Amino acid sequence: MQASIESTGNLERRLSFSLPEERLQGHISGRLGEIARTARIKGFRPGKVPAKVIEQRFGPQVRAEALDGLLRETFDAALRQHELRIAGNPRIDKAGEGEFDFVATVELIPDFGDVDVTKLTVVRHTAEISDADIDQMIENLRAQRRTWKPVARGAQEGDLVGLETWSQAGDERLPAEGVEKGTIIIGQGMMFEQIEKGLVGLAKGEEKTLDVEFPADWRVPALAGKTVQVTVKVTEVSEQDMPEVDTAFIKSFGVKNGDVEQFRADIRSNLERELKGALMNRLRREVGEQLIAAYSSVELPPRLVEGEARSMLAQQIDAIRRQGGNPGDVPADAHEGFKDAAAKRVLVGLLVGEVARKNELRLDPKRLNETMRLIASTYEEPEQVIEMYRNDPQLMAGLQNRVMEEQVIDWIAERAQHTEQALTFQEAIRQ
Repeated sequence: MQASIESTGNLERRLSFSLPEERLQGHISGRLGEIARTARIKGFRPGKVPAKVIEQRFGPQVRAEALDGLLRETFDAALRQHELRIAGNPRIDKAGEGEFDFVATVELIPDFGDVDVTKLTVVRHTAEISDADIDQMIENLRAQRRTWKPVARGAQEGDLVGLETWSQAGDERLPAEGVEKGTIIIGQGMMFEQIEKGLVGLAKGEEKTLDVEFPADWRVPALAGKTVQVTVKVTEVSEQDMPEVDTAFIKSFGVKNGDVEQFRADIRSNLERELKGALMNRLRREVGEQLIAAYSSVELPPRLVEGEARSMLAQQIDAIRRQGGNPGDVPADAHEGFKDAAAKRVLVGLLVGEVARKNELRLDPKRLNETMRLIASTYEEPEQVIEMYRNDPQLMAGLQNRVMEEQVIDWIAERAQHTEQALTFQEAIRQ
């Protein structure tokens, strides 16, 4: 097979190649013959279906599959012939009118030279789970199950307060008519600090007018940089009623025997899993920043960077929609705002791949299984989750890529100049 190559940029190449027609026809004939021996079609005995009927029924599908397979095989052979290592996915188009002639546009992996990771300086963070962390998590779980009980006294920190508000900024009233209604828990920073403090001591039905100084960058332009009279009226004060950590409470979190020690052990396992992920994210960021600083001058494949930028934009839009927001009309060039971040992500990804290739690093099956089981353990039916991964090639490929990346990050960190820095659990998980 001969393939011609043309340079269309520093990192872009065009490959022109033709599919071997005789091989394509041979594959199609062979596959149709296999189908003919086993096909069950009404009106014909198995193995006796006429070739013409087989061709009419299965021909288009078999031809499409054969063409796709041979196209990938021929393209891969062309890459090997010209010793090309490509970044991202190729763009393959028909070349002219020829049915078997194609042209592939590819981007090449940059030449990073000798990637010497021993010159990098990495801070490796460590942390451990303490009994106090488990106690704090139990308090968080209690808070998730708390109920609220109306009280007749004045509001205090930790209370749930229903309120009505309106503001007077010079001649402008906000809202122009009526009041804004809402609820807050005092002390959680859900409203401007001066307003929260002004609610303390107010009982149901009481109101107060506060002089509030809003900062210049306040999110409401009509209030920004002004001293505004804000009137607040309390419509309800409720105090929290926290559940006891009893057998029923513990069982509600899946601990069937209701044992408090088993409950604490389960919480420790969950926190350790969260901590492991947080420390790896920190290490990934540390190593990534060092790689970016060392190789920021290397030219990157422009289409790969643009594709990553568009992907990041799509993820942000999807996140806005999942949270119930409306991203509105997205400009055609909105992805340009993600170009810098995308370039850094592409650079680190390519470098991690180069380190793995040059040092012949291979995916560790044990680590893959451990990660898969760790993920599965967060679900009620772990074995079903494991089966789902094993039966879904795309899902498994994503997991393999993640584990391989973590392996390489660890490998780099171990050989770089590194220091350890101890953190508390709360510090470690704070991204």
